[in-house]
Amino acid sequence: MKNRLRVLRAELDWSQADLAERLGVSRQTVNAIETGKYDPSLPLAFSLARTFKRRIEEIFESEASRA
Repeated sequence: MKNRLRVLRAELDWSQADLAERLGVSRQTVNAIETGKYDPSLPLAFSLARTFKRRIEEIFESEASRA
């Protein structure tokens, strides 16, 4: 699943650790989501959307929808 987390974090000048603290997860979790090694649970996806004040669809894009 493609995502815009790195771009959104950069816009706010947040580190992975900053975002992880806001979400209540580890920095490694944020890194794994950003690099596509881990797809977040639905509750975590909603937390990300709230944190960035965006809809989930503005953060994540299914690989299938790009084809």
